[in-house]
Amino acid sequence: MLSKKTLSRFPARALLLGAVALAALAACGKTQAPPPAPGVPEVSVVTLQQQKVSLTRELPGRTNAYLLAEVRPQVTGIVKQRLFTEGGMVKAGQALYQLDDATYQANTASARANLARAKATLKSAELNAQRSAELAKIDAVSKQDNENAAAALAQAKADVAATEAALQGSSVTLAYARITSPISGRIGKSSVTQGALVTANQAAPLATVQQLDPVYVDLTQSSSELLQLRKDLAAGKLSKSGDVPVQIVLEDGSRYSHDGKLAFSDVSVDPGTGSFSLRVTVPNPDSILMPGMYVRAVVGNGVRDNAILVPQQGIARDPRGNTTAMVVGKDGKAEVRPVKVSRTIGDKWLVDDGLAAGDRVIVAGLQKIKPGVPVKAVEAGANAAPAQPTAAGAAAAKPAAAAAKQ
Repeated sequence: MLSKKTLSRFPARALLLGAVALAALAACGKTQAPPPAPGVPEVSVVTLQQQKVSLTRELPGRTNAYLLAEVRPQVTGIVKQRLFTEGGMVKAGQALYQLDDATYQANTASARANLARAKATLKSAELNAQRSAELAKIDAVSKQDNENAAAALAQAKADVAATEAALQGSSVTLAYARITSPISGRIGKSSVTQGALVTANQAAPLATVQQLDPVYVDLTQSSSELLQLRKDLAAGKLSKSGDVPVQIVLEDGSRYSHDGKLAFSDVSVDPGTGSFSLRVTVPNPDSILMPGMYVRAVVGNGVRDNAILVPQQGIARDPRGNTTAMVVGKDGKAEVRPVKVSRTIGDKWLVDDGLAAGDRVIVAGLQKIKPGVPVKAVEAGANAAPAQPTAAGAAAAKPAAAAAKQ
């Protein structure tokens, strides 16, 4: 036994530690109580509702010029001068090349002289025919001479018409020596330089002019998708979306600032690919879209008025490709529901069959449950109340706080 003097030497904290150690040794000799049974697992659910959804389809495509004209010479000659800047804008009728036209000018001058001579002959024939007709009235000339004078007049008129046509042809040929742009747009590089010989209707174009505002986007879509779309429209699953703008996505994934408009869809299917063509007209005021660019177009297919959308984390897929969802039944127990989904819309699946409005689909806490067990369903996104300490916990916290103050 320790005396009171000896006990007084130990500090109070040492005595407290000793008491705790004795209590721990006493607890080791007793059997520990089993942990309390777990309660009903809590899961997050989403209650499904019908909503109106516009269905779209993303299709690949290439851009093409709205108008394209290959400039070719219509007469043969030497390029005397190039009259445009490569890569610049040109207008319809603007001169692009000037060919050496000396020969064509000479031919035009000759045709003009032939016309003047034919007109002079016509004037003489008209006077002779007029005098012959007056003399024929008094039987001063024979009937044959009068007829010859009338025939000469008709021939002179025909000669004038022929020479006028020849002069017009020469003028057209002379005008072709000055090559002009057939359309307005941006012109590319020139394939010939000053001094080059070009021939009429040659295969290689001298330059190419393209109108790039607006531009065409040519798309391809599977014919099977078109058939399914028509079946859904006929069955009433979809309604026509009307004139929906077409969104354009560029190669880098960014969205183009201007929406397009569906111009037409082809009436024939390519037998090699099983697809048909669509053409979209897209404004291009800033010349961002260039011919030959790869783009993607988001085209509206129709509107589903009573669509069911489920978050993607609520749908599971097995190795065979079958899709299922875990839902909370009317009895409060988890159950597996086979479903059919067709496409994703944002971060959700569009459900075709298996789920209906009012179903509660489990989206979080799936690892804590299995089919047939009761669950506590909490709507996803609901604010959880802060945890309140129990009475036992509050009582245990008081000695700890007191010990910490010492």
